[in-house]
Parts: sequence; C-alpha cells; structure tokens
Amino acid sequence: MSYTEDASVCDRKQEASTANRPSVTRFSTCRVAPVRGLSSMKGVRVVVVGAGVVGFSTAVCIAEALPFCSVSLLAEKFSPDTTSDGAAGILFAAEFPDIPLERQRRWFKNSFDHLLDIAQSRNSPEAGVMLSSGWQIFKDVPADKKPFWSELVIGFRSMTDAELKRFPDHKFGQAFTTIKCECSSYLPWLHQRFIKAGGQVEQRKVNSLQELSNAYDVIVNCSGLGSKQLAGDDEVHPVRGQVLKVEAPWLKHFIRDGDGKTYIYPGIHSVTIGGTRQEGDWRLHVDEGEAKSIVERCGALEPSVSRARVLSEWVGLRPGRRNPRVEREVAQLRGRRVPVVHNYGHGGWGVTLAWGTALDALGLVRMCLHKMPQRAKL
Repeated sequence: MSYTEDASVCDRKQEASTANRPSVTRFSTCRVAPVRGLSSMKGVRVVVVGAGVVGFSTAVCIAEALPFCSVSLLAEKFSPDTTSDGAAGILFAAEFPDIPLERQRRWFKNSFDHLLDIAQSRNSPEAGVMLSSGWQIFKDVPADKKPFWSELVIGFRSMTDAELKRFPDHKFGQAFTTIKCECSSYLPWLHQRFIKAGGQVEQRKVNSLQELSNAYDVIVNCSGLGSKQLAGDDEVHPVRGQVLKVEAPWLKHFIRDGDGKTYIYPGIHSVTIGGTRQEGDWRLHVDEGEAKSIVERCGALEPSVSRARVLSEWVGLRPGRRNPRVEREVAQLRGRRVPVVHNYGHGGWGVTLAWGTALDALGLVRMCLHKMPQRAKL
C-alpha cells in the first residue's frame, strides 16, 4: 500500500464542500453540489463490494450523486441471506474510542434524518422503516446519562420513578422515540433504488481485490467481516448474535437493557427478542440453550413474552472492529495503482450508521476521482 488517508483526516478537506451542501431531499436522495471537473469523467468504473446495509447504502449514494460514473455492486450473498437481514435495526449507538465524537454524531444524524424521511413517507411499509418508542434501562446509573445521540432522537428524557417501578432490578432508564429499520424489507428497497439510479448488480464471490483491479477504476470495500480476507485486516473479528422473531402484536414499545444483551424490539410484522454479543465466536448454528436464556431474560422484563409464539430463530456474525474503517488508500494491485475506499467494521451498529458512513465514503470516492490521472477520466 503506497498511500492511506483515513476519514478523520479528510474531515477538514470535506468541510468546505459539505458545509454548503443543499439539504437532503425527501428519501435522502444523494444529490450534492456539483464539483468542477467531475462531470467530465463519464465512464469511470466504480465497484462496491458487499450487499449488506452498508454496501447498498454506499452504492446508492454513489450512483445517485455521481450519475456520470458506471457503478456496479458485487456480492456473494444478497437479501435475505446477509447479516443485515437479521439485525434488529433499532437506531442508537455506542461510542467508538478513536473516532472524533463530532464525526460519530454526524454519522448518526445523517442516518437518522435519512430514515426519518422514509418513516414519515408513504414508502414506510415497503421500506420497512418505522418510528419506535420505548425504554433503555440500567441496573446501575451510567456515568453518561445523556449519550451523544440523545439530542438527535425524538423526546429523549430520563424515566420517572413511576415508569421504573415495572423494572425493579433497574435503577435508571431513558425514554425516547427512535427508528426501527427492518433490513429484510429495506435492502430490497435499496436494491431497486440502486437499479433506478443506473446501478448494476452481479452475484459473485470476490476472493481478492486483485481480481477487480483491471475492470474498475475505483474499488469501494463494504464487505464487512469479509474484509478480514479482502483487506487483510486482522482487527476485524466476528461478534456472534442470536435472536428470535416472535408473534406478540400486543407489544408496542421497545425495551433494551443497557448492557445490550437483552432487548425486545416490536416491528412491523413481528417482535425481535435477543440476544447475544459473543466476540470471536464463529458459530452459525442456533444454540438452544441460548434461545432459552433469551426468552427467560426478556420474560423478566416483559412477562408476556413467555406467551409469544416463536416464528423463527436467527444467528449472524457482526463485523466487529475497535473502530469502523472509513478511509481511502491507493493500493498496488497487479502492477496498477488503484484507489480503494473502505467502509466496514460497524459491529452491531451497521443500520444505525450506514447512511452516515456511506456519505463519507461518497466524499472519499469524489476525492479519488479528483486525484485520478487524466487518462483514466476519459
């Protein structure tokens, strides 16, 4: 690798171009202010690797904002067989240790605003995006009672003593309205939006970025856990998650234990209950002991869960990493210098941050185009 620039360094360079960016239109179409010189780059070939929520979000942003480029998306698996399909998809976040908080805040805000537009539109049921109100509860009072995203969700407040009475083992809680995004509907909706923007989709396994070097001018890596192999990134590791979908239409409010391991998320067609967060665990089979534990733990928060009929069980491997990797580099691939933009490693926060990091990835692609030799632009 001969050149690397991470997204935090690019922040300052992008501020000038994004500060005056027009407001996102309905459904957050990725229309950005034109940049001199880019419109002459017709025929530049961009490929996005990965068809999860991060991959499709990134592909849509690029295809809509850079219509003069030929944008393709490659993946071995598509919905309903991606890790994103099993995600609970509720929007709130944890802090990553080495990324400026303002950047994390922007990622969250851009994603929340994008999905809120959809939730408040006629596309809500088709896209699987809805408003969701409920409680996050803690057995001990957290050091930070107001997380960085508290002003970005709707109606965030501390729970009253009366509200906490139903959770006798918990001392503190937060009440707010956020968004639930069900990827089993959202991914096919994004797929169609990508096609409408002129994107091309191919189902194939990418074993190495080397094999893409001659066919594309810019590579965008959104392969999640696959980046362990594709990018040679040993920081990426599996975080095993197991959930159940149950039939419980009487449940209307989410409940999440602050440790993130026990939660109840009502959705459009079912209720997701979970879960597990097992670092370094590659098992993809359903563990019946863990399924029983999930029902018991969720039943302690909401006793009626024990009466709910189990519709399905799911296991997935989240792409864990100390921090998401959102950066660009110039890679030497088969004797050719090829710009590569990375956007992966979101862990259990893929749905929460996907649109925000996709916009950052778009900015990095635009920087790649600016630095591209003239012969590649023709």
